[in-house]
Amino acid sequence: MNTAKRLEGIGEYYFSKKLREISELNQQGKDIINLGIGSPDQPPHAEVIAVLQDESRKNNVHGYQSYKGVPALRTAIADWYKTWYDVEVNSEEEVLPLIGSKEGIMHICMTWLNEGDEALVPDPGYPTYQSAVKLAGGKVISYNLNESNHYEPDFEALQATDLGKVKLMFVNYPHMPSGKMPTRKLFQEIVDFGRRNDILIIHDNPYSFLQPLNAKFANPVSLLSVEGAFEVVVELNSLSKSHNMAGWRIGMLCGNKQRIDEVLRFKSNMDSGMFLPLQMAAVKAMSLGEEWFVQLNRMYSERRVKAYDLLRSLGCSFNMDQGGLFAWGKVGEKFRDGYELSDEVLYKSNVFLTPGGIFGEGGNSFVRISLCATTDKLDDALSRIKSLNL
Repeated sequence: MNTAKRLEGIGEYYFSKKLREISELNQQGKDIINLGIGSPDQPPHAEVIAVLQDESRKNNVHGYQSYKGVPALRTAIADWYKTWYDVEVNSEEEVLPLIGSKEGIMHICMTWLNEGDEALVPDPGYPTYQSAVKLAGGKVISYNLNESNHYEPDFEALQATDLGKVKLMFVNYPHMPSGKMPTRKLFQEIVDFGRRNDILIIHDNPYSFLQPLNAKFANPVSLLSVEGAFEVVVELNSLSKSHNMAGWRIGMLCGNKQRIDEVLRFKSNMDSGMFLPLQMAAVKAMSLGEEWFVQLNRMYSERRVKAYDLLRSLGCSFNMDQGGLFAWGKVGEKFRDGYELSDEVLYKSNVFLTPGGIFGEGGNSFVRISLCATTDKLDDALSRIKSLNL
């Protein structure tokens, strides 16, 4: 039996394959230090775990749940957006909880893309954007992000192209993988571009609480805060990175009522709601105050210093104003590209770094280091790599 045509050109997710290889190397006694995937290594706040435990003991919480999430969760999301982003969203009409924002990317593409419709996708960018567009039958139109344009879209160049079939544009700031932080001017340009061309902007915003080295913690930014954004923007968000809850699969989509209702038409046919104790734990997580985020950023700042040292030891150049959960470095002349450097480090020092090319052609000359490892592990990785005399 042949697989469906929609899978043509869609390979197994890179990290799925690579983690399997790393597991095999570990079984051979290699003791790989994995600095690849951005899965937080610390637990959520103790009170969040306690809520999950307490709620799970109740007898009446184990059945199917509402496709829209319980009112308490939607209200918590709306309050969270008001507190941290200064954005008003109606909890009943403009919020849709998701079983992870990665799920939401697929829902969005299946909701709005017909065969042959086009979507603007950043290069480099999160690989799931491309995969979801293709699986929905759409056509990926890559737009280049690079050092010379500060990892911002070239709106003049985009405007000069044929946008007649473009329905969606994916944007992501703080940008993954480069760590580029957004500016108010950039966000306004994105909204204006969407309005001018009748393109729905999909802003993927999971890294907004993770700020650059030595930056004093300040409120994160939402694209929905820009005037006119609700006309043309839906925003994905998540507790995976900001609250150490990646495996809990708690995400959200915010936007105007029409857009939320349209996605719900698809989503309600795909799942049967989120486990209620998880929803209640998420309510608790979103009630955490500034102290949580200050501590989180302090930890990642310490790790970022180590990751930058590691990049220096590899002969990589980098920008020190990166936010998010990674360190992004440009490969020096000794290596052909990030794949070659990644393999050299993996097979000779038992340290795995992500080759930037998995995020698109624009990432070929780069490697990415995850900050989801203790400073001791990062020190160990640095020691191993220094011994290679790269």
